[in-house]
Amino acid sequence: CRAHSKANTKKRAPPLASFVLAARIPLLLNAMSSYDRAITVFSPDGRLFQVEYALEAVRKGTTAVGVRGKDVLVLGVEKKAIAKLQDPRTVRKIVEIDSHVSLAFAGLTADARVLVQKARLEAQSYRLGYEDAVSVEYITRHIAGVQQKYTQSGGVRPFGISTLIVGFDADGTPNLYGTDPSGTYYAWKANAIGRGSKTVREFLEEKYTPEVEESEEACVRLAIEALMEVVEANKNIEVAVVRNGQRMALMDDDAVAAVVAAIEEEKARKEAEKQRQRAQ
Repeated sequence: CRAHSKANTKKRAPPLASFVLAARIPLLLNAMSSYDRAITVFSPDGRLFQVEYALEAVRKGTTAVGVRGKDVLVLGVEKKAIAKLQDPRTVRKIVEIDSHVSLAFAGLTADARVLVQKARLEAQSYRLGYEDAVSVEYITRHIAGVQQKYTQSGGVRPFGISTLIVGFDADGTPNLYGTDPSGTYYAWKANAIGRGSKTVREFLEEKYTPEVEESEEACVRLAIEALMEVVEANKNIEVAVVRNGQRMALMDDDAVAAVVAAIEEEKARKEAEKQRQRAQ
């Protein structure tokens, strides 16, 4: 019996490796959390978690769309829901950087306010120093540089916004750029940021054609139709149009509603045509 008891005791005793593993688990979890907290530290697989979290904040923001035409640039955004007694003029997702450069953003509004102020200051400093307006690429590169700086400095966090920047250069060239929290920027023909941006981008890739690029009306329609893919209420759409040599102009609600009604009417007509063909 005594021998049998000793055999059972040996059988139940956990191996030494289990003790070692149990001791290492808290250390491993602590190491992972340190990569999570430190903005300037890469994880072993080469990731910056805080930048990824900033990108997630952008994906939770309201949608913004930009479309570049031959002679026009269009920015469209999903209007943020506001309180009944709040002044809507104080809630803007489309702003001017300079008289010829405009910006739409998705993400944290407070972060956007700080970044927009830095961009405006740089644009005015450039005018003062060079007696000329900034190019759209220059101010985009400055904004992306500020965003990138906040991904490798201690004691700060990344900006939780992505931007769409539009404007005409002195030679009349239309430009549409996009930046993200990592500090990367690219030029686009059409792009979307914010909630549902993947769906909207796929829609733009399908619908954007050289014919659309030639027409101001088609560019405006495409921006609104793209937003309608993800916006719950079609009245919550705001559109700004930038023409060469002119300042940004916001479309009034009635004009936007007319385009929305025309799009919905065309969709209804196509759906009725499909049902008629199926019936035959």
